[in-house]
Amino acid sequence: MLEKFFKLKENNTDVKTEIIAGITTFMTMAYIIFVNPAILSKTGMDFGAVMMATVLASGFTSILMGLLVNYPFALAPGMGLNAYFTYTVVMQMGYPWQTALGAVFISGVIFLALTFARIRQIIVYAIPENIKIATAGGIGLFITLIGMEESKIIIDNPATLVSLGDIMSPVPLMTLLGVIIIGALMARKVKGSILIGMLIIWVIGLIFGLSTFKGIVGTPPDISPVFLQLDIRGALDIGIFGIIFAFLFVDLFDTTGTLVGIAKQGGFIKENNEFPRVNRALTVDSIGTVAGSMLGTSTVTTYIESASGIAAGGKTGLTAVVTGILFLLSMFISPLAESIPVFATAPALIIVGVLMLKSVTTIDWNDFTESLPAFIVIVSMPFTYSIATGISLGFIFYPIIKLLAGRHKEVSIPVWILAILFILRFIYLGGN
Repeated sequence: MLEKFFKLKENNTDVKTEIIAGITTFMTMAYIIFVNPAILSKTGMDFGAVMMATVLASGFTSILMGLLVNYPFALAPGMGLNAYFTYTVVMQMGYPWQTALGAVFISGVIFLALTFARIRQIIVYAIPENIKIATAGGIGLFITLIGMEESKIIIDNPATLVSLGDIMSPVPLMTLLGVIIIGALMARKVKGSILIGMLIIWVIGLIFGLSTFKGIVGTPPDISPVFLQLDIRGALDIGIFGIIFAFLFVDLFDTTGTLVGIAKQGGFIKENNEFPRVNRALTVDSIGTVAGSMLGTSTVTTYIESASGIAAGGKTGLTAVVTGILFLLSMFISPLAESIPVFATAPALIIVGVLMLKSVTTIDWNDFTESLPAFIVIVSMPFTYSIATGISLGFIFYPIIKLLAGRHKEVSIPVWILAILFILRFIYLGGN
């Protein structure tokens, strides 16, 4: 049944590989179960209720992606978007969290409309080939930065922005050991290297008392304090239109960049620039945002951590279904999910960065009108901590350099339109 539904042989994979890939993706994403409610609860939302909303939104949308689209892409409430929700919309602007959820709902509905109108698909296909490749590479650096930051290998420094942390302290040291273990396993071409490496470093942490086993089963929290509490009428107030646009814009291009990047890594985008079933993928992503706001969480989006599952061999929707099922189970086994230490997940993110960055070798570095915009995309994503900003700057640089080089005919009309929109976005929203 699984073979027929997910076309495993056709995609050169098997059930075991897909399950390992799904577990790997879940383990690298499991932090969102606790990080998302930790951020949103600062608005006054109930922590346990948000955790349930996070688990349900992530689980159902990931399963939906696997069943309807047959891609190994997992979804969850987006980092960055949850911070904007909390610190900007609620804490800085003073809107109630119910109104902010209403704004997320409206942005999701607009997303859905743009998808049905095939405008989002036009954007995906309008991305120049070298920008697509650069997007995968930029996400690779970005995801590596996240892993190194979470494990304190890199820390902030007021003089130099970033600097090396105390790598002889337990967490950075264990993370580096994890990178070595996974790297050695991958060099030996061991199947499931990333997951095996994560489990090994976790066990080592348990042996030396650097991590704790908090149990397996727990009672699911009550979701009612946030379920269907969104205030759509309040969000339709003229004063919040700018907020709706911000949610819409960031999610639109964050998702587009993520989808293109991990699809490029996984080989899902064909040589003729064809991206099969992209319309379905975008539809599921839109549904995720709408459903997430109703459940009681900020914008749901496709996760760059899906790249870890792809790197572990995931090629079909079975990977996403396994990830989704584990999210749903985590409402009962939250103590187990909470037991996974950061030094077990960070090495996976760093290794995935290596795998994604290798795509940049196919960029046409000899053509400066192609290589400069691609380079801007690659460095902007980690340096601005935003996939959306990276792809925005790439779209701005691409047509301008082509125009000044006398090669404006190589730029399509959609690229010009997007470049103008991106410029207006920076004028209107600045760096937000």
